[in-house]
Amino acid sequence: MASSVVVVGAQWGDEGKGKVVDLVAEHADVVVRYAGGPNAGHTLVVGDQKVILRLVPSGILQPHTLCLMGEGMVIDPLVLVAEIAALEAKGISARGRLLLSPRAHVILPHHVVIDGLRESGAGAKAIGTTKRGIGPAYEDKAGRRGVRVLDLVDPALLRPRVEAQLAAWEPTAKALGGELPSLIVVLESVRAAAEVLAGLVGDTSERLDSELRRGKRALLEGAQGTLLDLDHGTYPYVTSSSAVAGGACTGAGIGPSRIGRVLGITKAYATRVGAGPFPTELHDATGETIRTNGGEFGSVTGRPRRTGWIDLPALRFAARVNGVDGWAVTKLDVLTGLPVVRVCTEYETASGLTRNLPADDLASVKPVFRDLEGWQESLGGARSLAELPANARALLALIEAETEVPIDLVSVGPKRDETIIVRPAFA
Repeated sequence: MASSVVVVGAQWGDEGKGKVVDLVAEHADVVVRYAGGPNAGHTLVVGDQKVILRLVPSGILQPHTLCLMGEGMVIDPLVLVAEIAALEAKGISARGRLLLSPRAHVILPHHVVIDGLRESGAGAKAIGTTKRGIGPAYEDKAGRRGVRVLDLVDPALLRPRVEAQLAAWEPTAKALGGELPSLIVVLESVRAAAEVLAGLVGDTSERLDSELRRGKRALLEGAQGTLLDLDHGTYPYVTSSSAVAGGACTGAGIGPSRIGRVLGITKAYATRVGAGPFPTELHDATGETIRTNGGEFGSVTGRPRRTGWIDLPALRFAARVNGVDGWAVTKLDVLTGLPVVRVCTEYETASGLTRNLPADDLASVKPVFRDLEGWQESLGGARSLAELPANARALLALIEAETEVPIDLVSVGPKRDETIIVRPAFA
């Protein structure tokens, strides 16, 4: 049995990782967030209760799990403290179950200001960030002037590091016509949050390694999706961190040999938020129907997501760079009622047909579609593949055949129990 499983998004994020992680976490002892920050919005529905998590690992809803926030994350202390309080208000305790790496970097108010100024001033060249300070925080990390959690909880360390960051960002803010908060304002804004988080700090890398050595099962969850990865995504319309399975090692502080299986998450269609190429995008009534039926609005920003048909060249790429062992296909139920379901199997390019995802000029490719008959039957009650309509099974079979990756899980509704488990993640 695999002792560790990485759950990774195979598209442009928003694939439904939150629900899948929540399901798999039922069989895990440890759940780890290894990348990203509060730009990740994981929406979970438990019973009639909706929970949106931006920083805390999705496994927090399983009362037996230890939740770790790894070195690869950037953490907004104000958002994290508010999220912990919101969970506790719902009767979900994080105390004693949540551990925060001292090496994780911190998002501060001036990062949010810079992020907003850049996006607002970029016009048509805007990347489409969530304006949560993610990029500027990672820039400070790469520039060796980052503030880490260990600095946040030590006032003597925090002050000079924040001072250095403000000095570095001041010319940028002025050039963009904005103004940064003062040193005192920044320090005071995070003081109370730092006091709360000080009691949650611990060596998450060592703890994870210790749990694995004891034979415990770990689930590692990333943020965003493969096509937003800094190295492998549709650059420059990408996030600022590693969104692929390999990032689990650096972001959680474990070696590659510790990874047992990779579960790739894909919707039965495709979505994207913000700017960037999207070959299968729909600009018609069908796209609007998918958006409405799928509730395709950002859980962090509320922005409507761009919608399109599933893209198999992109999934083949995701399968390769992540080493995907099995697919979790989400939101299959959203396609119910469509007379035709289209699947992009290859692209027409200036160099001819290709089944692969090109590294350049993705905006100019023309998708080649295979049309499948749709289905009218409700899927919510299905608990096995055999209970699905034949046409829905045909779509799943095509995904398996074209990507050469088996399907392990199918989500047929937003609720936890509206799921078909073909193969357990830790099998």
